[in-house]
Amino acid sequence: MDKCNNLINPNWEKHGYIQVYTGNGKGKTTASLGLAMRALGRCWKVLIIMFTKGGDDYGELNSFRELSPEISKNLTIIQAGLDRIVYRANQSEEDLKEIKKGWELAKNAIKNDEYNLIILDEANIAIDMGFIDIDEAVEILKNKPEEMEIVLTGRNANPKIIEIAHLVSEIKPVKHYWDKGVSARKGIEY
Repeated sequence: MDKCNNLINPNWEKHGYIQVYTGNGKGKTTASLGLAMRALGRCWKVLIIMFTKGGDDYGELNSFRELSPEISKNLTIIQAGLDRIVYRANQSEEDLKEIKKGWELAKNAIKNDEYNLIILDEANIAIDMGFIDIDEAVEILKNKPEEMEIVLTGRNANPKIIEIAHLVSEIKPVKHYWDKGVSARKGIEY
């Protein structure tokens, strides 16, 4: 018998929420991916769209590729970014194209009610940089399917997103080894 049959509680509060993980501290994406693992462990269908993140050198992508076939059939990961970090000073038309493609996929997945959980990783940055129209994002989120959970991560969450969100966590840096010159480390930062 399929382990996922009847595991999703049909009365799971009948409401999905909008969550935002923002702030200048480390751990926003990590928190959202932990939530994805929890949802997958409950046989939810999960979509992760990684805005501004391309390339293949992410530990979490390596881990997701190694999930059991039973779990991985419920997971879709889309990278909507180039193989670099995007800042205002280095943004390009190619960044815009990649992010727009990812946003179109996200909108369709939300409208078509295809997933239980959708994680829009670094969407706050894409909105802040003007790659995703804030008013369109708010409209899409406000009209999401009732039971769908949506998470947006990234610094500089727009006040309009914070206003419609049901849960907002701001991650603040208190102390970080980067301040002493430690570079990003494989297995910890990526």
